Amino acid sequence: MQLDERKTKILQAIIRNYLETGEPVGSRTISKYTDLNLSSATIRNEMADLEEMGYILQPHTSAGRIPSDKGYRFYVDTMMEAKEREVVEMKEMLLERQDKMETLLKQVAKVLAQNTQYATMISAPQTHRNKVKFIQLSRVDADQILAVIVVEGNVIKNNILSVTQELTDETLLKLNILLNTHLNGLSMEEINLGMIAALKQQAGIHSDIVSEVIDAVAEAIKADEDLQIYTSGTNNIFRYPELADQQKASELINTFEEKQLLSGLVQNMNDEESTGIQVYIGDETPVQTMKDCSVVTATYELGEGMKGTIGIIGPKRMDYDKVIGTLRTLQNQLDELYHKDKS
Repeated sequence: MQLDERKTKILQAIIRNYLETGEPVGSRTISKYTDLNLSSATIRNEMADLEEMGYILQPHTSAGRIPSDKGYRFYVDTMMEAKEREVVEMKEMLLERQDKMETLLKQVAKVLAQNTQYATMISAPQTHRNKVKFIQLSRVDADQILAVIVVEGNVIKNNILSVTQELTDETLLKLNILLNTHLNGLSMEEINLGMIAALKQQAGIHSDIVSEVIDAVAEAIKADEDLQIYTSGTNNIFRYPELADQQKASELINTFEEKQLLSGLVQNMNDEESTGIQVYIGDETPVQTMKDCSVVTATYELGEGMKGTIGIIGPKRMDYDKVIGTLRTLQNQLDELYHKDKS
C-alpha cells in the first residue's frame, strides 16, 4: 500500500520532530507541524494506519510514536530524491543561462564596438556570494561522502570528504538537518566560533565532518572563478593616429588578447562597488598599457548579487557624450532584459 499525501506529511512531521527532540511524538504535536488542519482524532487514526503499515512504532502504551527503520528509509529516500532533483534542475538551468549569457555578451561587445568605433570589453557577471543557501551530504562509498554546497547566486560547489567509517542513512540525515537548520541564510561572518563549537558538540563523533563542511562553505563563498571577458573592435585602435604607433598598438592589442590586465580593470570596478559610470583619462587608468587612452566603464547588475563590467577604450579625444550615453542605454537594456527574463 502506498502512502497518500496526508500520511506522507504526517510521517515526515513525526520523523522531523523525533529527530529534533528524541522524544516519542503525539497527535497533538503533529497537528501543529502539518498544514492539513486535521483534528487530533483524525491524526491518531492516520498514525494507527502508519503503525500498522510498519512506518512508526509505539514504544510504550499511551506514549507517542517513533519512526521505524522502514519509516526512516522512506523519509531518507523521498528527501534525498527531492534534493537531488533540485540540484540537477538548478545545474541544468545554470548551464542553459550560461550559454545564453555568453552569446548575448559577445553580441553586446560587437555592437558596442560598431556603434562607437572604439575597442570594447564586457565581463561575464560574477556572483558576489555571501550566504549559504543549501547543504546536502550524500554517500559516495564506505569511505567518502559528497558535500554539495549552494551559495548565493545559485553557485554550486561539490566537495568529496573522507570519513573514517561508513555513515548510515540516519546519520547523514541528522547531519543534513543539523547543518541546514543552523547555517542556511548565514554569511561566513555570521558563522562564528561559538556556533561552530555548538554544531560540533551536537554532531558528536562526527564533529570532524562539520569542520570540513564549514571549511568547504568558506571556500565556496570566497572562491575566485575564472573571469570571462569578451572583447571586440581592437582594430579600431588603428583609426586614431595617436594610438596607431606600432609599439603602443601592439601593447594595446596584447592587452585585449591576453585579458589578464583587463581582469585588473574589472576588479578595480568591483573594489569601488560603484554601479555608476567611471571615466579614466590617461594616467588615471589602472591598466599601464592604456595610459595614452581614455577608458569609460560601467557596471551592470543582473540580480542575485551578479555584476559585470562594460568598458569602452579609445583615444583621449573620444566622444564622451556618445560613449556615456551608449553605456547608460546599455545598462538599462540589460536591466530590462533581466527583469523580463524573471517574469
